[in-house]
Amino acid sequence: MAAARMQLLSTRNVGILSRGWLTGDGPRVRSLTSPPLCPSPGRALSSVSATRCGLPKERMSENGVSPRAKVLTVDTMNPTVKKVEYAVRGPIVQRAVELEKELSEGIKKPFAEVIKANIGDAHAMVSFFPLYSHTSFYFKVLALCSYPELLNDSRFPEDAKSRARRILQSCGGNSLGSYSASQGIESVRQDVARYIEQRDGGVPCDPDNIYLTTGASDGIVTMLKLLVCGKGATRTGVMISIPQYPLYSAALAELGAVQVNYYLNEEKCWSMDISELRRALDEARRHCNPRALCIINPGNPTGQVQSRQCIEDVIRFAAKERLFLMADEVYQDNVYAEGCQFHSFKKVLFEMGPEYSNTVELASFHSTSKCYMGECGFRGGYMEIINMDEEVKSQLTKLVSVRLCPPVPGQALMDLVVNPPRPGEPSYDNFMRERTATLSALAEKAKLTEQVLNTVQGISCNPVQGAMYSFPCITIPEKAIKEATDKGQQPDMFYCMKMLEETGICLVPGSGFGQKDGTYHFRYTTHDYNILG
Repeated sequence: MAAARMQLLSTRNVGILSRGWLTGDGPRVRSLTSPPLCPSPGRALSSVSATRCGLPKERMSENGVSPRAKVLTVDTMNPTVKKVEYAVRGPIVQRAVELEKELSEGIKKPFAEVIKANIGDAHAMVSFFPLYSHTSFYFKVLALCSYPELLNDSRFPEDAKSRARRILQSCGGNSLGSYSASQGIESVRQDVARYIEQRDGGVPCDPDNIYLTTGASDGIVTMLKLLVCGKGATRTGVMISIPQYPLYSAALAELGAVQVNYYLNEEKCWSMDISELRRALDEARRHCNPRALCIINPGNPTGQVQSRQCIEDVIRFAAKERLFLMADEVYQDNVYAEGCQFHSFKKVLFEMGPEYSNTVELASFHSTSKCYMGECGFRGGYMEIINMDEEVKSQLTKLVSVRLCPPVPGQALMDLVVNPPRPGEPSYDNFMRERTATLSALAEKAKLTEQVLNTVQGISCNPVQGAMYSFPCITIPEKAIKEATDKGQQPDMFYCMKMLEETGICLVPGSGFGQKDGTYHFRYTTHDYNILG
């Protein structure tokens, strides 16, 4: 069944590759960036709105006086915001939503449903239903926290009740509806610290270095805000991998920082090369002040898992070049390939000895949104800071206090992720069955994705070692590239839009993540049940 459903993407892609648009002979689909339709010279304007024709639409008040001009316009707004792009929820997804609406209205399409393989939203995928049914340990505790009267209900196991009581006792008014401390609920930060110590084989973790966040994204953006300063040649540069998760490029654009690209090696399964880091750093220092190095491990969108040796090399590089390390580790439980293993940057840092563990500044991030949990909507996460200057740490605490606190239900869920059922507790066996089944299914889908995509003409895909994505390379003929260029589109955006319009499969073009010039890709979420199921 799984192979048959995955074949859907294979068949549909072959159809796309063989369509006339690749040769310039087939039908055309108007792109989202095409100019609006306007009437012919002889057609009455009354039947077509001025807005659709791109003409200014004057509005008059009842007394015939033109209204005052807007204070905020595209010309007067913050210019950095206009530079922000976020491909994961960009034009492709907007068109997918339109197509879903059209289908619901009975408009005929070449497909019966839109398959959204653009984003890592596990709850939107039926494959996660077994774990996230109402028997889930997480949902039981959250139900108890949300409606404490259920604590008297005998249908809930005692370990779920004990966790709910502990969380509620840590909340103001014993309620999830109250504010928490800006850094997060103290008992949750203590549990996070214990989790990190256990994960890293006993490396100490101070709860005071833990900041609970609104998903990992919130922590990443907060750290970038602390790092960015300067103007001109002194403006802060931040090194990010290419391909990258668009959060980084979007945040840097908004903050007015310099994006410093270093390229992952696609020929070596998206590995990192220190020589490439050196090239990128040396070039960047000619026009900015590189201060931070961001790593995503396991990788998004590329699905690679970095080796321990690679992490050691990166730490030495950061120490020598005085770079602040940011380790995005939200997929740390999503490791599938034989011979691959997740190594936290903190653990490796401390095992390298005081020369590094006492000096290298590090912020690492985790989330409730990925791994086997997939609880994206709760927006739970944490960051741990290592070797941060105490005065800067005070400024960090001040900065997070401006937003009052992360969502308290998300903090509660984060506590359950780091403090799951233990051996001997009534929920343990069922929880482990669910966890194991989910991770096994994700590993199977990752392998299936690689296998099937590599059978499709014009597509090549590296092994998906971890995370929840593949980033296959696609071959686009010259005629199609020219047609895309004529329409003002990136060729892979053109490809993905054609795929969506003709098959209903929603992918994200590689240009939204960054890629080497002359290469084209798309990101595909490997946990999509509708294709892989």
